[in-house]
Amino acid sequence: MFHKILIANRGEIACRIIRTAKRMGISTVAVYSDTDVAALHVELADEAVRLGSASARESYLSIERIIAAAHRTGAEAIHPGYGFLSENADFAEAVEAAGLVFIGPQPSSIRAMGLKDAAKALMDQSGVPVVPGYHGEEQDNGFLADQAVLIGYPVLIKARAGGGGKGMRRVDHEDDFPQALEAARREAMAAFGDDAVLIERCLIRPRHIEVQIFGDRHGNVVHLFERDCSLQRRHQKVIEEAPAPGMTPEMRRVMGDAAVRAARAIGYRGAGTVEFIADVSNGLWPDRFYFMEMNTRLQVEHPVTEAISGVDLVEWQLRVAAGEPLPKKQSELEIYGWAFEARIYAEDASTGFLPATGTIRQLSFPDVTARVDAGVRSGDVISAHYDPLIAKMIVHGPNRTVALARLTRALQASHIVGVTTNLDFLARLSAEAEFVAGHPDTGLIERNLQALTAVEPPTDTTIALAAVLSLGTLAPLQGGNPWDALGHWQLWSEMQRIVTLSHKGGHASLRIAARGFDFFAVHDGRRVIPVKIVSRAAEGCRAEVDGRQIEVMASLSAHQLVLGMDSKSHVFHLANPLDAETGKAAAGNTLIAPMPGFVKIVHTRQGSEVAKDEPLLVMEAMKMELTLVAPRGGTIEAVQVSEGQQVDEGAVLLTLQEEEK
Repeated sequence: MFHKILIANRGEIACRIIRTAKRMGISTVAVYSDTDVAALHVELADEAVRLGSASARESYLSIERIIAAAHRTGAEAIHPGYGFLSENADFAEAVEAAGLVFIGPQPSSIRAMGLKDAAKALMDQSGVPVVPGYHGEEQDNGFLADQAVLIGYPVLIKARAGGGGKGMRRVDHEDDFPQALEAARREAMAAFGDDAVLIERCLIRPRHIEVQIFGDRHGNVVHLFERDCSLQRRHQKVIEEAPAPGMTPEMRRVMGDAAVRAARAIGYRGAGTVEFIADVSNGLWPDRFYFMEMNTRLQVEHPVTEAISGVDLVEWQLRVAAGEPLPKKQSELEIYGWAFEARIYAEDASTGFLPATGTIRQLSFPDVTARVDAGVRSGDVISAHYDPLIAKMIVHGPNRTVALARLTRALQASHIVGVTTNLDFLARLSAEAEFVAGHPDTGLIERNLQALTAVEPPTDTTIALAAVLSLGTLAPLQGGNPWDALGHWQLWSEMQRIVTLSHKGGHASLRIAARGFDFFAVHDGRRVIPVKIVSRAAEGCRAEVDGRQIEVMASLSAHQLVLGMDSKSHVFHLANPLDAETGKAAAGNTLIAPMPGFVKIVHTRQGSEVAKDEPLLVMEAMKMELTLVAPRGGTIEAVQVSEGQQVDEGAVLLTLQEEEK
C-alpha cells in the first residue's frame, strides 16, 4: 500500500479522499491555487503545495506543476478526484511516465471512452445497446442538420468530449437547429477544447440510470448496482438515489451485465460508471435502455452506492491502484436499504440556476441524520473560478420512504448564510409528488419548474422579526454597563425607529417601538406585531413573534440581513428608497450582469433599435453560457462592456435611452 499520495483536486472531493486515506494510514498532499490558499482541503491534508494563480490552467490543470509537486513531496501516487484532469489520458500517461501511480484507469481506457462518438461505436460492437443517432466524424453544419431531420425531432446535440451537460442542447424544431448547434459548439470548445458534437434522438420521457463498476489488474470486474440520476437541471444531476425505483431483478441483472461487458471491452481497472438512458414511457423494460457514456473516474454521486453496499469506494480505488485484487466478488455484494444524495450549490434557482458567489458567513447542517461531504466551512469564499458545489448531503434508510423523509428533514434543517444556495429548491424537490411516488424522469424538474423555484414572499411575522434584527439587536450587550439591563435605545420614554426593507417579494416600511428589555412592538401599517428575543445563540436566536416561539439563524452585514427559519432562507436588503440607481434599474433602462463572468458575445451596439426580449449579450461563467435579453424595446444608449471583458455581478452592461413620457 502507498505511504503518501497527492490529490490533484480541490473542494469536497479532495476532502473526501483525504479522510479515507487518513483512516488507512496514508499521508496526503494537497495542491492549491492562490484562491484556495486557506481552503478546507489544504487544512485537512498533511502537507500542501502551491500550484499557481486562481486560473485553473495555471493551477489544477497544470500537469507539469502537479507532477513536480508529487516528486517534491515524495508522493508515490496521484488521485485525480473528478473534474479537472480526472479523465485526461495525457495526464494519466504523464503520471506513469514520471514513475508515479495514477489512481484510476489506464490511459487507453480513458481514451476509448473519452469521445462519446467513438465510445458509442465501440459499445455497439460489444453488444451494448446505444441511443439511435449520428456518432460519426463529419462535422459540417449542414450535414449535421440533415442528420437531425433523418433522426427525427426532438434531438439532442451533445459535445463528444466531456460531460456535466456542457455543450448539450435539446432542439425541438428544425428552424432552431443552427443557433443551438453554434451555442453547443461554443460551450464545448470553452469547456473541453473540442467543438465536435454528435446528434441523438431525444427520448420523450427518459430516466438516467447508471451502474457503478469496478475492475482490478487481475481481470476481475464487478458492478455495485445502479443509481438513478434522473432529477436534473441544465443536464446536470441534482438529487441521486440508489437503488433505482421500480428496478426489477431481471432489469438489474441485464443492465449490470451490460455495464460489466462495457468495462471488459476496454480492459477497465479502477472505479468507473456506465451511464444509461432508459425509455420509461411504458415503464422500465430490459430491452429499452441505451448506453450514453462511461465516466472513467469516481462520480460525484458515489456516496449513495457506498451507503447501500457498505463499500468505501475510495478505499477500493487505493487498493486496486496498489495492485491488490478487488476485495469482493459479485456474489458477495448486496444491497442494504436506500440512499439519496442532494447536491448543494451556490446558485439562485429563481433566476435560472445562475451561479452565485460570496462569503459563507454561517454554515449549519444536521448533526446526526445525514452524512455531509463538504469542501467549505464558515468564512470561505465561493468564487467564480471553480464549480459552485458547496456540499453533498447523503441520507440512508431501511427503505425509500424513510430515506426520502430523512432527506427532506435534513435539507430543511440546514442553513447557509452569505451566499445564495439551492437549499429551498432541493427541499421542495425532495417533496415533489411524482418524485415521492417513485416516478422520476429527466423532465420532471422542467415540468414543475415554476412551483419548485417560485419565490415565496416572507410572511408579516417574518418581516417584523427581520425589521427588529436589522437594527443589530442581537449584538452582544456590554455586560459591564448597568444601563444595558434597561434594554435597547434607553430613554425614559418609548423610542421608535423606522426600518425600510426590500426582499424578492417587494418592499416594507415598518415602525418599531422598544417596550422593554429585548421586547418590541412592530407596526406594519395594518397591525402591531409583538417581537421578543427569548435567548441568543452563536448564530442567531430563539424569538417569540406574535405569540409563537421559533429558532432563527441570522446574519447581518452593512446592507443585508439573512434569516434562516421555518425551513426557509430569507434575504432582506436595507433598502434606500432614494437610491437613484435602484430607481433607474427598476425602470428597465439597464442590463445588469446577474453573475460574475466574462462577456463572450455582444450582439448590439450604440444606437441600435432593439425589441423586448431580443438577445443582446452572451455571458459565460463556470463554463456555462447565459444569453441576456433586452428588458424592453428601445434604443441602445451605450454599451459599457466589450467581448472578452470580465465583469462582476451587478455591473451595468448596457443602457437604453429613457422612454419619452
